[in-house]
Amino acid sequence: MNQPTLFEAKTPTAETENLTLYALGEFQSRGKILAERELALDRLRGAFRRAAERFQTAELSDEKIAEALERLGARVVKLPSFVAKHPFRVTIRADLAERAKIHFQETAARNEPV
Repeated sequence: MNQPTLFEAKTPTAETENLTLYALGEFQSRGKILAERELALDRLRGAFRRAAERFQTAELSDEKIAEALERLGARVVKLPSFVAKHPFRVTIRADLAERAKIHFQETAARNEPV
């Protein structure tokens, strides 16, 4: 496997992808609607915090969350920083929401870390 150069985009690690899918699935498990709905990143921060706690890892920054979501196919819009503390709006496609729901259920059923 080649190491990425300075100018190559880094691919998300499996850990970041799994954490992101788990967080999105956990958000939905609380009865919240995720698919095809624009949400402020603030609305998702709690799910990402709980996912980080669950897997005993550092909480992702807003930029890392936005990057991971984009790589999974979500639409992420960055707003000016004076508009919001966490200046991103996120829209999750229905297929990504379903994938996250299944990932959360499978991970919870196994009761093991990512």
